[in-house]
Amino acid sequence: MKRILVTGASGNLGRSVLTAAKSKDFNVRAAVRNPAKLPSVSGIEAVAFDYTDQATHSAALEGVDGLVLIAPPLDPEAPTKLKPFVDRARAQGVGHFVLISALGADAVEQSPLRIIERHVMASGVAYTILRPNFFMENFSTGFLAPMVKQGGIFLAAADGKTSFISTVDIASVAVTAFLKGLASKEYNLTGPEAIDHTAVAAILAKASGKKITYQAIAEDAMLSGMRGSGMPESAVQYAGMLYSAVRAGYMAGVTPDVETVTGKKPISFQAFAEQNAAAWA
Repeated sequence: MKRILVTGASGNLGRSVLTAAKSKDFNVRAAVRNPAKLPSVSGIEAVAFDYTDQATHSAALEGVDGLVLIAPPLDPEAPTKLKPFVDRARAQGVGHFVLISALGADAVEQSPLRIIERHVMASGVAYTILRPNFFMENFSTGFLAPMVKQGGIFLAAADGKTSFISTVDIASVAVTAFLKGLASKEYNLTGPEAIDHTAVAAILAKASGKKITYQAIAEDAMLSGMRGSGMPESAVQYAGMLYSAVRAGYMAGVTPDVETVTGKKPISFQAFAEQNAAAWA
């Protein structure tokens, strides 16, 4: 495979995919809204791209053999944005789609990500669908990082457990899918164990040397806080649905799929925290 295009390349997962692809000597193109804001890295070409601006699609896809599709997070309108791009990619001869979906997306046929999955499956293009659980990086560089730095995790997760996974492991699976030509495959990606947020806080506290605690809050309080931070209402409702799944125990399953694909066990939350301790300084 000559060139892969990575959408959402400026996000936590996108950056990990860029790094993994470059390490395997792929010709990598990073699709971002503002290429000037993406750090210049040898071997990675930045291109202007927006799912909602179809004028950017053809140029981004020119000469592309493989495509990593990362949907906008917490976006119920994602199918409207991604389906035309999938169609354009097929028309321009992309030979392999790797779609980053989410754990459990296939349980509800009308969920936004499942609609995208079905569209990719029906495209006639070789595909690999990855359904990862919540990212470990949410705590270090994602939406929970500011909260953690202040010493608290306030979520409506109750004592539900989650088999958190690092974006590094997700990216490794994505790149391996291209290397091995894993077509018509679906993988549910998790870390090696499921832990609750009390354990998360304890691990982060030990790694950082700071006092970090978890406080379970009511869903209404969590959603109100998200609205107060400026999150769109549709995204607020989506987040509420995700954490209701955590409370119900639906995110606690552990799968062997990372090791099945890559031959390596996924990183533990303990090891992740130790490696990223500086993030909470």
